[in-house]
Amino acid sequence: MENYMKLEILAKSENEGFARSTVAAFALTLNPSLNELSDIKTAVSEAVTNCVVHAYRNGEQGKIFIECTTQFLSPTEGVLHIVVKDNGCGIEDVERATLPFFTTLENEERSGMGFTIMQTFMSDFSLISETGKGTTVRMSKKICAEERAEQRERADA
Repeated sequence: MENYMKLEILAKSENEGFARSTVAAFALTLNPSLNELSDIKTAVSEAVTNCVVHAYRNGEQGKIFIECTTQFLSPTEGVLHIVVKDNGCGIEDVERATLPFFTTLENEERSGMGFTIMQTFMSDFSLISETGKGTTVRMSKKICAEERAEQRERADA
């Protein structure tokens, strides 16, 4: 671990942008590309939105806990580790919840793609949940400036 950040916010939709921007700003020490930064912001948005929409129901006021660490693997390579956690209702069937298009809110305009998007945009993803106790999403994004340099060299050739 090179650096560490911890954030606690209320599970309100208006805090989603703040969480996304805060994690993105924290990731800047790894020198991510715009695409890598966009992937991080999208995944964090999905994780926080899932907490807001699914974790706390019936007007229950809850909190979202976000922890990030950076890890430098070399001068041009690093990893951002992100944990998004809630103490909400939990997920009964984690395997089913991670399937594309699955949603527990079928009567609302929900696509059921949140976990799929997180898995797609991040290098590593895991989900742990316990009914009545909450859910923890762990994501990592490998940042590689060396790969970007090689891509630029190939494009210039």
